Formats: sequence, C-alpha cells, structure tokens
Amino acid sequence: MGLALAACASTGINVSPSEFAQIEGRLSSHIDVLASEDFAGRRPGTIGENKTLDYMRGQLEPAGFVSGTNDPANPWNAPVPLVSIVGDSGLAQFKVGQRIIPIDSEAIATATDARRALMEDAETVFVGYADTEVDKEFVRGRVAIMLSDPGLSPARRAALHELGPAAVVTVVESAQSTAQIRQFQMRERLILASQANENVSVFMAREELAKAIGENRWGELLASADASKGTGEFDPVLLSLKLTLDARTDRRDVSSRNFIARLPGAKPDAGAVLLLGHWDHFGECGPEDAEDRLCNGAVDNASGIGLMIELGKRLASGKPMDRDLYILGTTAEEWGLLGAVAFSDAPPVPLDEFVAAFNFDTVAISPEGSPVGFIGEGRTPLDEIIKQTIADMDRELAPRELSEPFLQRQDGWALLQRDVPAVLLSNAFGSEERLTAFLSGDYHQPSDEPGDIELGGAVDDLLLHELLIRRVADTEVYP
Repeated sequence: MGLALAACASTGINVSPSEFAQIEGRLSSHIDVLASEDFAGRRPGTIGENKTLDYMRGQLEPAGFVSGTNDPANPWNAPVPLVSIVGDSGLAQFKVGQRIIPIDSEAIATATDARRALMEDAETVFVGYADTEVDKEFVRGRVAIMLSDPGLSPARRAALHELGPAAVVTVVESAQSTAQIRQFQMRERLILASQANENVSVFMAREELAKAIGENRWGELLASADASKGTGEFDPVLLSLKLTLDARTDRRDVSSRNFIARLPGAKPDAGAVLLLGHWDHFGECGPEDAEDRLCNGAVDNASGIGLMIELGKRLASGKPMDRDLYILGTTAEEWGLLGAVAFSDAPPVPLDEFVAAFNFDTVAISPEGSPVGFIGEGRTPLDEIIKQTIADMDRELAPRELSEPFLQRQDGWALLQRDVPAVLLSNAFGSEERLTAFLSGDYHQPSDEPGDIELGGAVDDLLLHELLIRRVADTEVYP
C-alpha cells in the first residue's frame, strides 16, 4: 500500500480561489433547494421524500450515473417499508385470588408494536434483575417481572422476550419514571417493518408492586434479588399475582425508500466504493404553538446530500475509475439508522464487494482549513490511505477523542457491523467548539434552515474525498 501511494503521481488537489467559491456556491444551492419550505422537512413517507429523491436523480443521472438498485422493478429507489408507532392508551389491574387491585394509570407505561395487546389473568413470575438464566418453559406465556438495572435492563429485557413471555414488566423507581417513559411512548417513532414484533413491555412503579404483593413480601423479594445480584444464582419465583392488561397503539404503515445510484467503473469485477448520507429529517418538529414548526434540516443533512451530489458529479466528469461508485441516500436515519440497516440487509451487490464506504453527515459547520475528524479510525484497513491523503491535502487530523463518541450515531455504524469498511471524515467533527455550538443550538430545531451557513470546511471535505476516492477506486493504488 505504502509503495503504491508513493508511486502515485497525484498529490493534493489544488483549486483556485474562484473555483473554491464556485463549489461553495453550488453546495449552497443544493442546500437551498433540499432545505426549502417546498421540501417540507424531508420526512419519510411524505411529499418531501418524493421531491428529495427526484432531485437527487435529476442531478446525478445527467452526470452519467445509472440506477444502482439492481432491481428493474424499482429503479433508483429501493423500497424500505416502515411502521409508525405512537403509544395510545393502556389499562391494567392485578388480581390476587378474587381480589382485584387496580393499577394507577400514572404509575404504568406500556410499549408494543402491536395495535392491541390484550391479556387476562396472566400468571406472573419474578426474575429479580434478570441476570440469571431462566428456564424457557417457566417463563413462556407468563408475565416476567424484572427489576430495573440502569444501562443493563434493555438487553436483559430483550433476552426475556426471546423466551416467549406474555409480557415483560420492568419495575422502575417511581411514577415519575413511568411518566417520562409514557411521554416518550406518545411520540411517533419509526421502525423497520421487518423489525416490528408483538412483544409487550410494561414499565411499572415499585409502589404498585408493593401495594399488590404486600410490603413485607415485596421486601423479601427485593432482598433476595439484591443478595444474588451479579452471581447468576437467583431463583425465579412464581407469584400469586395475575395481570390483566389492555394496551393499544396507533400503528400505520409508511412507505419509504433509499436512493441508490451507480457510476460504472472500468473494471466492474474489482469491487465498488460507496458514498452515503441520510436524506431524511423530521418535517414539522417544533413546539405546537411555535410560529415556525418546520424543521428544514439544512445542515443536518441537506449539506451532506449536497456535498455527495457535487462530489459525484466531479468524479463522473474526470478520468473513469476502475471500481464502480455507488451513491446511497438513506431514509430514516433520524429514527435509528433504519435506511442503512435496510441497505445492509438487502444490498444491490454482496456487501463484501464494497472496499470502502464514506458517510457524509452534517458537514457544514467548520470553516476552511479546520482539522479533519475521523470517525471509524482504527476499525478498518483504510487508515493508512486516509491519513496519507489528509497529509497530501495539507490537512490536519483532529484528536480521535473528539469524533469517537459519534461512532454509533451515524449510518456508517450499520455497515461497520456487517464488516464493510465504513468511515466518516469531516472537519465538522474536528472542532469541539463548533460542533458543540451546533448540537446545543440549531440541531433538530426549526432554526436549522438555509441562510448564513459556513461552507468553507465542506468544500475542504469535498476536495479531500475527491482525491481519496480516486485513490481507493484505483486497483493499482488500493488493490
């Protein structure tokens, strides 16, 4: 690799001040369109999605790109079926013998992907902190009651759901905790249709269990769970409680799509390079009483899509590259990298054909000449060629600790988990002061709109990637 780079005739890419300004102007124009009122905040499943995908195709097809979906029935846009979930209402009560014990509606919150979860007089089992292996037959069809253990409960709850319980009840400290959970459940969330399930998760305040079981018995159970915590030796207990629950969810299907374009290379069997960025944003997300509720998503992430479009055009206008170049615009990143996960689940070509993937997200923050943040450093074979190219462009690499916290918060993470060498390089993640100011200010707010946006660093990023991608797409430089 080092020898190939040393022998490479190209060093940095130098552009005149006038060309730099022209690139900056074109990026600004893309942002003005993609983050305009007409695109309505680019929420998945809306007219804003249609306009965004049409815009990307309209920019790239004349430059020589073709559909990259590898699906004649769905050219350019790969379907990503989503489900919208909004918590609605829930009623619950315990029964001990013939005695009915109502559960305070303020002390309980339910979460399920199903339109309705209904159970009557279901048996309950107490599993402590759920840190002990539980017999599947003991839990199946019953309600498993576990104690909350911050940071560990989600994985343990998921493991319990694998055993087939009627529901999993997580016991939290107070009704204040359940109120926060219920407030979260009442917001719309999007999930992949393929990930929707019938699991029922219930969150209940401790005092409700104590009231139903009795203070003394509840105290004994807590003491037993605490004594065995971390030992893996807690014995689950069949309780005298039975649970009746009726939980409803407002659920609807959302049809969304990933945009996929391909620039054919001269050596189609040599693998491919992937550029990706999420096109989606939230639509209306400001307070209901606000004068401006529309979240335009100018920096996040019209800037990344605009850069990717302009970069694709520049690469297409130059010398043909050996490897195919794919451009992927992902949907529903804001809801958990869903489009990137969908792409990884059903790629147009086998994932191992991608020798590198470069993500573009929230690039318009820092000025020209800022240090480069490197998300994914040390996790792929790309480090050497990336660092050499940064040096050849007379750019400085930012400290790793600045970008490391964002590793799992960007689309490249979904690809890294499938062993695709995916990184994000941007000076937006190289300046702690600039990034913190954005995240604490315009991030996910109606104020993230076109206007006075810093684009000098974005042009730097584009030129860095232009050289880097040409090198990675060259089979002699990067075999």
